[in-house]
Amino acid sequence: MTTSAEQALWQPSAERIAAASITHFAHAAEQRWKRTLPDFAALHAWSINETEEFWTSVWDFGEVIGERGNTVLADGDRMPGAKWFPEARLNFARNLLRSRDDHDALVFWGEDKVKNRMSHGELYREVARFAAAMREMGVVAGDRVAAYMPNMPETVIAMLAAASIGAIFTSASPDFGLQGVVDRFGQTEPKLLIAADGYFYNGKIVDSLGKLAEIVGRLPSLQRVVVVPYVHKAHELKAIRHARMYADFVAPHHDETEIEFAALPFDHPLYVMYSSGTTGVPKCIVHCAGGALLQHIKEHRLHADVRPGDRLFYFTTCGWMMWNWLVSGLAAGATLLLYDGSPFIGKGTILFDYAEAESMTHFGTSAKFIDAIAKIDLKPREEYKLDALRAMMSTGSPLAPEGFEYVYREIKADLQLSSISGGTDIISCFVLGCPVLPVWRGEIQCKGLGMAVEVFDEQGRPVVGEKGELVCTRPFPVMPIGFWGDPDGSRYRAAYFERFDNIWCHGDFCEVTEHGGLIIYGRSDATLNPGGVRIGTAEIYRQVEKLEQVLESIVIGQDWAGDVRVVLFVKLRDGVALDDELLGRIRKTIRDNTTPRHVPAKILQVADIPRTKSGKIVELAVRNVVHGQAVKNVEALANPEALEHFANRPELQA
Repeated sequence: MTTSAEQALWQPSAERIAAASITHFAHAAEQRWKRTLPDFAALHAWSINETEEFWTSVWDFGEVIGERGNTVLADGDRMPGAKWFPEARLNFARNLLRSRDDHDALVFWGEDKVKNRMSHGELYREVARFAAAMREMGVVAGDRVAAYMPNMPETVIAMLAAASIGAIFTSASPDFGLQGVVDRFGQTEPKLLIAADGYFYNGKIVDSLGKLAEIVGRLPSLQRVVVVPYVHKAHELKAIRHARMYADFVAPHHDETEIEFAALPFDHPLYVMYSSGTTGVPKCIVHCAGGALLQHIKEHRLHADVRPGDRLFYFTTCGWMMWNWLVSGLAAGATLLLYDGSPFIGKGTILFDYAEAESMTHFGTSAKFIDAIAKIDLKPREEYKLDALRAMMSTGSPLAPEGFEYVYREIKADLQLSSISGGTDIISCFVLGCPVLPVWRGEIQCKGLGMAVEVFDEQGRPVVGEKGELVCTRPFPVMPIGFWGDPDGSRYRAAYFERFDNIWCHGDFCEVTEHGGLIIYGRSDATLNPGGVRIGTAEIYRQVEKLEQVLESIVIGQDWAGDVRVVLFVKLRDGVALDDELLGRIRKTIRDNTTPRHVPAKILQVADIPRTKSGKIVELAVRNVVHGQAVKNVEALANPEALEHFANRPELQA
């Protein structure tokens, strides 16, 4: 079964297909390797069956700066354990700083308070200065450099400077609480920390210096703290150990104009990313420079059709992997459009103000944002000139079919809408968009090139048109090196390889459709099992959130009477009560569009729904609260106080 309509919502024109980078890539591959690749299905099959040819082509098509070596893949039958480009030498930052011209490299909006831009030449020089200052203080390859920063140019500069040396970059957004930051950076022990003095959110100034002093006091590994002025004019740094202002840190190197790029192995560590941490201290996932570079080049240039001169935007914080994904757009020759703050400042239209003002070509956001602007009946196509916009991307949670329809009806009709899915675990996507394929209602367009994605049933057999586990059956270059502090790799193997031997099991409950696309139904660990039947949470959200009275919902399985019963919590519009009529409408909508097993046994109203810093609702945390179990890491939540709405509910005791 699929949820697609008979007619595609969007079909690329012949001119658009001809102009797409993926078309040029396929033609080059046909000639080079003597292959016949008439369509995307053939291209994908080649990319996983002839994986060495494919990734060599990605390296060359992306014009990677570095020495590739003769070996593409060693121990390719081992997962984990495969080694990609073992003879290669490259530098990640060098590949992102390939231009030094006067065109925009970065444009930054800090809500409606701050606007600035930086050319490629200016970015290169700023990275040169910051890298020289880091080298002078003793930062070397393998050291950790941490950022407690908004999504602003100085964060990009610090990352590129660290990568130029071979230091490992790790970041958290400034809305993380004290314990959340210490839980992350305390494990990785950074030598240098860069932090802003505060940030803007919903028109207000949030000061960070007090919290920064406490954080620094609990990170004994730090030798230098660099403070970026953003929201304040005057600064008192005496309470912050090892602190200097950004300008003072780089001042001795003002005349530095060249960067000394370290030539490093393909698998040299680049980033430490963190799992959400809602079930304990966050896992520290280590990603390598070569893998991140190749995978992001592939996703930007082939799947998103990012071309030199395009203007790439993703609404993200520095605590979400989409920030790292966005920054890699420099390697494709794109201008990065950075934004920090609330997406609903003012009239709730600031991101579309940005899109129009900066001729945005790629608009990246979350499914929750699309749902929210649909709920307030925003009609950007009537108010904004979006001629430059070619693609819109959505991730963070599954995009409902109604969200697809809203985008084409109210934002732009001629648009590649790419619902994408992957995660921090691979700092990229397993399934995503394609500029030469149609968009079907409610479906992710395709599997990623080079990614041997399948959906397995309970017996480990690949299935189409049935729900199951998202797996990847062959190695790929952006598999993590491992987890920080996991010397024997046991935690890493347990996370992804215990379910099916020698196969990556990602933990998503999903389905391959008749079009070769995918539908994600939610996380496997949040899947509901009433009567032993597996139900994806997204199946229920898609129906409930159609109702105009419902702003948001969260559903869990409650252990009850030797089975599991489905419990739905709804956050309603102001002034709306959960009366018998609305209860009946919710139940009928779910029953009519799914099955009787999907209908919740209990439906309760709550004032708020807890979510992570990157905006994902946390079913497992709510389930723990309902069952009287501790939530191990409330610091991972943006609004931990929301958990109180789910505790000791008398309605759940009967």
